[in-house]
Amino acid sequence: MSRFDEPLTKALDPKTAKLLHAVLGLETVGDLLRHYPRRYAERGELTALDALEVDEHVTVVGEVSRLMRKPMRNRGGTWLEVEVVDAARNKIYLSFFGKGSHVAESRLKPGRRGMFAGKVGLFGSRSHPRWQLSHPEFELFEDGEASAEEFASAPVPIYPAGKDVTPWAIRRAVGVVLDTLGPLDDPLPADLRSRLGLSGLGDALVAVHRPKDLADVRRARERLKFDEAFLLQSALLQRRRAATAWPAMPRPRRSGGILAAFDERLPFSLTEGQALVGEEIAADLALEHPMHRLLQGEVGAGKTVVALRAMLQVVDAGGQAALLAPTEVLAQQHHRSITAMLGDLAQGGMFGGTAVTLLTGSMGAAARRAALLDAASGTAGIVVGTHALLQEHVQFADLGLVVVDEQHRFGVEQRDALREKAGGKRPHVLVMTATPIPRTVAMTVFGDLEVSTLSQLPSGRAPITTHVVPAAEKPHYLERTWQRVREEVELGRQAYIVCPRIGDLEGDEGDMEPQGDDERRPPLAVLDVAELLREGPFHDLRLGVLHGKLPPEEKDAVMRSFTRGELDVLVATTVIEVGVDVPNSSVMIIMDADRFGVSQLHQLRGRVGRGGLPGLCLLVSDFPEGTPARARLDAVAATLDGFELSRVDLEQRREGDVLGAAQSGKRSSLKLLQLLRDEDVIASARQEAAALLAGDPELAHHPGLRAELDRLLADERAEYLEKT
Repeated sequence: MSRFDEPLTKALDPKTAKLLHAVLGLETVGDLLRHYPRRYAERGELTALDALEVDEHVTVVGEVSRLMRKPMRNRGGTWLEVEVVDAARNKIYLSFFGKGSHVAESRLKPGRRGMFAGKVGLFGSRSHPRWQLSHPEFELFEDGEASAEEFASAPVPIYPAGKDVTPWAIRRAVGVVLDTLGPLDDPLPADLRSRLGLSGLGDALVAVHRPKDLADVRRARERLKFDEAFLLQSALLQRRRAATAWPAMPRPRRSGGILAAFDERLPFSLTEGQALVGEEIAADLALEHPMHRLLQGEVGAGKTVVALRAMLQVVDAGGQAALLAPTEVLAQQHHRSITAMLGDLAQGGMFGGTAVTLLTGSMGAAARRAALLDAASGTAGIVVGTHALLQEHVQFADLGLVVVDEQHRFGVEQRDALREKAGGKRPHVLVMTATPIPRTVAMTVFGDLEVSTLSQLPSGRAPITTHVVPAAEKPHYLERTWQRVREEVELGRQAYIVCPRIGDLEGDEGDMEPQGDDERRPPLAVLDVAELLREGPFHDLRLGVLHGKLPPEEKDAVMRSFTRGELDVLVATTVIEVGVDVPNSSVMIIMDADRFGVSQLHQLRGRVGRGGLPGLCLLVSDFPEGTPARARLDAVAATLDGFELSRVDLEQRREGDVLGAAQSGKRSSLKLLQLLRDEDVIASARQEAAALLAGDPELAHHPGLRAELDRLLADERAEYLEKT
């Protein structure tokens, strides 16, 4: 067994090991050694005071300058105040009460340096507020710990900690492990390390935890970042290679079939991008191993047409296609739009076409039985559905293609369940997303998929103007917002008003991506806003309500009414975020816009400007300028470039979310690698991994690397790699 796999219960005392596992989830020596310092402080350096926030848990490094015994105001006795300073004479005060004050007084002597951790607060007068830590945990640096020179220069590692686990407790545990670590097998080949100038693994681990200077830290992080990128890229490349070994039924394009008839009837010309991507997909479908392709593109770039042409190619070749959508509203929309695009070709074999069947979880019993029969018998060449398609009793006659719309809405197990319905041979898989992904992120997240991108919008798409409405600062701007909606309605157009949650319904959690920027009033709700608008500015307009808790037939009826122009305004949650296509809609009002993510806002505004009418999106928020929430909204208002916005979005999210760890319910295996800031590392790692695997695909000559990959793929945190 590798030393990395040794349980912490063997390496440390049982109490410490239990605490590290309970609070931080660390189980093995490898887990602990890869719990890297969050930052480093110079000895005697106090955390920048302008970076402190009230009630934040902080760790400061400084020197005790004086102690003061002060009387208790409302009762007898005294308490201890300790002043701590840094070299620039920045100050923070520590307060101790009761018996703890006497312990602190005996240890905290002027001139002693150490680390102090606790919840920071402000006290004193408004004109001269002072930072304070009440009853902080602390550790003093021992005089014999290092020479005076080393003491002054060596950085102090500050670890991500938690309740009952201080940064220095982690440092001590790491020290125990490092002292008994011994030589390590390095998974990276020596020639690769030499060529790239990388440290050995053991040296890097010592340097990242016990650096002599910040140059040590830089060298160590460079090596450890490359490890993360190299292992991940190797795993993804192996997955791509393994996928080619699975058999799949070739579905080559057939002349004179439904696809040809569909192309002849298209009322518009495909864009150059749609045609090119269509050829790539057609070639993949003709192969004897399953296609694994990601189709990404801007909102309104025409991904649905590309996917439908792929489905028709499979139907022409005797197979079936399944389109998996994340919501019933989107599944119904896809079913309507595909049926409308096919026309009489959607009426089964009567016109040389194929039946298109809808299957959702809340359909009536008779309709559900008919849909199940259509899928199992092969009568339906195209089956559109929600999670209902994943249930065990749903069977297909010959499933040849799975199209997954908005893949990030589905967990890895769910996608895998549908893929398994093709029997002995794997179906081809086309994953679609309207959230553009920067190249390096796509390379990492979807490294085992071929990536196609639609960046050209079809003709007829009008530009969308976006503005932020500061409702709290300028209430009259909100009044003007409602006037703009009325002006558009008077021109015969329609509007969406989106709210973060539904309202006073049991189990209402809304459909938003909460950003956690504030603790103010509850988010605005669809039912409340709709009532206020009906009684106020829209009292004479035709207003509808749409949210996820409505019965499916009611949701469908509301959406059909809006599509037919029978409603002027639709107040909804984010169920209309993707796929909903009403060309006459020209205005999108997003209430409490700061409570949504950047990509979600970009998706939402893509619902307008789809029919040649200029689009207007107004982002209503209470946040003032200068706040992070307002900066997000300003970024969305400043550009329509989804790729630029995706970078903004990803910079504000955890790497684990980006990598799909949230879908498997586990944390990301990435500790140091940042997808957007380490693009050169990722590109280099992929190139090196591809070269190594080309010469040794089974890693027979690289047992250390194979062991690391086995460890990564066996880890539940990497489960998404097995199922993507």
